[in-house]
Amino acid sequence: AQQLEQSPWFLSIQEGENVTMYCNSSSVFTNLQWYRQDPGEGPVLLVKLVKAGEVTKQKRLIFHFGDARKDSSLHITAAQPGDTGLYLCAGAQCS
Repeated sequence: AQQLEQSPWFLSIQEGENVTMYCNSSSVFTNLQWYRQDPGEGPVLLVKLVKAGEVTKQKRLIFHFGDARKDSSLHITAAQPGDTGLYLCAGAQCS
């Protein structure tokens, strides 16, 4: 099984700041998903990226799938208290 490495592991930011999270792997993925999990709840799918170089915007969240399909980033603009949570990435390899 291939692993995805996320960075940074923990972020503490002030309201209104911008933040970027990364997800990297040595393997190529056919698609990549970002999830957010709130305390005591299950992960909620935010986005599924399927095209190399894809950029998807959801209000203040911007998701990017790398050109080589090996990495992704999540950028939050002007962070708000409601953005607090655990963000997770997951990738799929279809043969």
